Amino acid sequence: MSTSVSMDPYSEVIFEEKKGVRKVILNRPKQLNTLTYEMMSQMLRRLRAFEEDPSIKFVVLKGNGRAFCAGGDVKSAMSYLVQGHWSYGASYYRRQLNLDYVLATYHKPVVSIVDGIVMGGGAGLTMQSNFRIVTEKTKFAAPEAAIGLSPDCGASHFLSRLPGFFGEYLGLTGSRLNGIEMVACGLATHFVLSKDLISMEEALDSLAASTGKLETSTVSETINKFVQQVHLQRDSVFERLDVINKCFSKETVEDILSSLEELSTNDQHQKWIVNAIKSMKSASPTSLKLFLRLIREGRAQSLRQCLIAEFRVTCHVLRKTINSDYYEVNKISSYG
Repeated sequence: MSTSVSMDPYSEVIFEEKKGVRKVILNRPKQLNTLTYEMMSQMLRRLRAFEEDPSIKFVVLKGNGRAFCAGGDVKSAMSYLVQGHWSYGASYYRRQLNLDYVLATYHKPVVSIVDGIVMGGGAGLTMQSNFRIVTEKTKFAAPEAAIGLSPDCGASHFLSRLPGFFGEYLGLTGSRLNGIEMVACGLATHFVLSKDLISMEEALDSLAASTGKLETSTVSETINKFVQQVHLQRDSVFERLDVINKCFSKETVEDILSSLEELSTNDQHQKWIVNAIKSMKSASPTSLKLFLRLIREGRAQSLRQCLIAEFRVTCHVLRKTINSDYYEVNKISSYG
């Protein structure tokens, strides 16, 4: 039997209590569960309390509606930033990174159920979880370069650890992946059909209620009972990893683009190559350079070092000491 800590259907974050487990449910479905400052503050307070409570064995993160989390609340942030309050953006971003780091260093298992859209800050939350469960409805992207930003929420860390130069490809092009591709490249740990998620959660609830000391491996075994065996489609971009490595291993953004353009004329205009070129040419040139540099440096850095570097660069972006691309793009999207 469950009781609730905060089950107000109008709360932007719902905290659900069951014996041995706590569920953190993002609840802004109309806004694709984009994160506000207050949402992150609530999550930080509760997660720290959950970590100290010996009766709680693990935590589940999920989102209501068709998104897990589409990132930060850009519209809200822009309402302050366009008035010159760049420090608000820095405070917001610091809070977001604090939340990511708390999850990354959490002393209890964290299960993220990603049954829909996940990008930006949402990906940052997910990637810090022990278990990253995706479905046939999952759509991932790292769109920061398209909106004038650099890697954030640990993207320079988790993208730099993907096979070959696939992280550079995702960061520079903002290309989308489905759940199967996320498992294949290592962004997700388990693929479960959406229709089986309720049964999986019930099994996890029973595990938490019936077990004394809980091992992380036991949580994994329970999830594995619901895993669906899937295979990449032949036209998946991850099947082109050899070509991606050839192009995205180049030293500069300009060299990467030149390599792609050369392929586009010699390789019968494969759609993914044309799309990659189009995306990179429409993104902020400065953001592309920052993305490439931070991902390359991130390979040799800890998560903490990556988060610090990302924060410093983002502060420069917010203060317009690099350029004003972020402001120009988001003024249009927020108020246009």
